[in-house]
Amino acid sequence: MDILSFVATVILYTVSGALSPGPLFFAAVSHGAKHGAKSGLLFSVGHTLVEFPLVILLAVGLLSAASKPLAKSITGVVGGVALLVFGALQIRGSILPSKLEQNSSRKNALQNPLLVGLIFTLLNPLFIVWWLTAGIILIVDSLMFASLAGVLIMYVSHVWMDYAWLTAVAYLAKIGTNIIGSKAYRGVMAVFGAVLIYFGLVFLFSVL
Repeated sequence: MDILSFVATVILYTVSGALSPGPLFFAAVSHGAKHGAKSGLLFSVGHTLVEFPLVILLAVGLLSAASKPLAKSITGVVGGVALLVFGALQIRGSILPSKLEQNSSRKNALQNPLLVGLIFTLLNPLFIVWWLTAGIILIVDSLMFASLAGVLIMYVSHVWMDYAWLTAVAYLAKIGTNIIGSKAYRGVMAVFGAVLIYFGLVFLFSVL
């Protein structure tokens, strides 16, 4: 796989996670309505302070096992099933409002956007589960592609979407755009949910 194909795969694979409504998304809406794009940027920095060390720790732990057939098979099954689950949840979320959405108007007690990004990432169980299941596939493929350098390429290809999306959400909230209720946004969510299911089936069939 050449580097452009690798980066394109990472973007398609991870864009749904970046666009999914979660604690940081609704915090960006809440804070962005008052403080604009800057708050979304600071949320992303806080998120990265947690995510990047986690990805590196997982990569170092998998470095010696990444090329072993058994490890790849286990990764394919676990990651494939996780993708099916996350894809189904995302499609469901595009149809039914989540509790987070219903409570998104509540005032957030935390006022420091950097701290909000850090804490909301740490306290989001789906974030940890994603990297320990579906995200493991990305890490293993990155190690196979170019060892730890591949992991860095993968992470940069992934994390820029968090910065772009959260900053855009905060800015749009500032100018009064209702992203949460947008049919276009929900449609995009459903499409990328289907993409996750597709990747999940591909990984499962490749292993089984």
